[in-house]
Amino acid sequence: MPKVAVSLTVNGKPVRLSVDDAAMPLLYALRDDLGLHGPRFGCGLGQCGACTVLIGGVAERSCVTELREVEGRQVVTLEGLGRPGALHPLQRAFIDEQAVQCGYCINGMILQAKTLLDRNPHPDEAAIREALAKNLCRCGTHLRIVRAVQRAAAARPEEAPHAR
Repeated sequence: MPKVAVSLTVNGKPVRLSVDDAAMPLLYALRDDLGLHGPRFGCGLGQCGACTVLIGGVAERSCVTELREVEGRQVVTLEGLGRPGALHPLQRAFIDEQAVQCGYCINGMILQAKTLLDRNPHPDEAAIREALAKNLCRCGTHLRIVRAVQRAAAARPEEAPHAR
């Protein structure tokens, strides 16, 4: 069976993958072919959120997204959100609030929160809880996770009024 080429941009870098099947889950390409370990395999059904990535700036489950669906698109993983010495405000807030226990869910929590804050820069607690409701955390750090998102939102500068 001939290889199939799929081109996309991952964490700001153009990538061309040669795969056996373009219907393979994006998660497998990210982890196995590109060596990225932010997105994790959890349930394999798109229900837990451990595999979340940003596709075109929106949180999506990479375990149920076929690689061919992201042809030519922008994909951002947790590794692409910030970098050592220059963490994204959400990453910094999760550290400051000690919101990580086992860490398995944090990839999805942070990327889902990024989508929320991009849409609603100053959400209330109810909006944060609703946005994160489909991301599973078995360690019980939900209160710290909510506080981390609140901290990151508070750290965002207010939008400047438009010049008249």
